[in-house]
Amino acid sequence: MALEDELPEIKLAVDLIMLLESNDMEPELVLAALEIVKKDYLIKARQREE
Repeated sequence: MALEDELPEIKLAVDLIMLLESNDMEPELVLAALEIVKKDYLIKARQREE
């Protein structure tokens, strides 16, 4: 199956992985940053529900 046939979240995940890997980011740094991003987007999702 080609990437263009995948779900949007899969495509975004692949794009993010490629961006992070192309910048040679340390896994611990990436994981810490992703936690911050996740918290931010959880807040945004809750605000949209209100």
